[in-house]
Amino acid sequence: MALQARTLTLHGREIRLREYVPSTKDAAGEPLVLLHGISGSGETWVPLLDHFERSGFGRRVLVPDLPGHGDSAAPRADYGLGAMASVVRDVLALTGNRHATIVGHSLGGGIAMQFAYQFPEMCARLVLVGSAGLGPQVTPVLRATALPGANVTLSLAVNPATVAIARGLAAACRSLGGKLSPETRELTRHLASLADPGRRRAFLFIARSLIDLRGQRASAIDKLYLAKEVPTLVVWGAHDPLIPVAHGRKTAEVLPDSRLTVFENAKHFPHVADPARFAGELERFLAATAPARLSLDEVVEVLIRASEAAEAPENVPEKLSSGRHLRPA
Repeated sequence: MALQARTLTLHGREIRLREYVPSTKDAAGEPLVLLHGISGSGETWVPLLDHFERSGFGRRVLVPDLPGHGDSAAPRADYGLGAMASVVRDVLALTGNRHATIVGHSLGGGIAMQFAYQFPEMCARLVLVGSAGLGPQVTPVLRATALPGANVTLSLAVNPATVAIARGLAAACRSLGGKLSPETRELTRHLASLADPGRRRAFLFIARSLIDLRGQRASAIDKLYLAKEVPTLVVWGAHDPLIPVAHGRKTAEVLPDSRLTVFENAKHFPHVADPARFAGELERFLAATAPARLSLDEVVEVLIRASEAAEAPENVPEKLSSGRHLRPA
């Protein structure tokens, strides 16, 4: 079977891993790691994995359920971007990989960028899909998680009873000939996961660490210059109601060598709305770009050059560069 599922033990905790293994013995190029979004799971990538299996995709693909999500453990733990990026590094290590193309959807995009920042020598390419962490604007629903009492409100709105009712209504709708779109089903699955207390705790921790009432606090825009040498593909749904497509366009401006693809008929889940097109865009990107092979020393050099440029006399206000307004120590 090309598609497999297994459980890894990482620091004493379980991580569920889906894996696509090419039918040919000689896989071409470094593997892909597919990262899901907040309250999601690796299941969001199953339509893409099914397409890979039908088309005979030639690379290994790793799809973990991040901690606090899907079938992975949901301990009381650090669910910040740095901790999640370290989990990705550890999953790669446990599966015998040292270099990978990282594909991240929504929160997964933020984790992918954090991974490239923390472990540049392991990041071959970046693919950002409706990514978080590229601007303050975000749906009011996520901003509301910063309000007092959000946990109680969420537990009343999404619990086993309300999920069962929603599933019953959906079944009744299907029996009458109604049909939910793939993206609506995906969003519903995300919301239903919050009926579990552990997953709800992880959701609130992540949301509150990244978002306040004014929007997303975490932004990678000011650090994207560090990824200039990493081939980057940006994919967005034109009608994304959660994170606006303007963030993708801004990213393409900041990284002029990146590629931006907008799915005109998609919302927040373009890889679910049209997995065949998404696979095509991904395969063309992989074929047309060479993987980055950065060393930590090279990243340090970029940091130093950027710091020196910012401190150059022409970039320092006159009153500071002249010293006329400085008092002696």
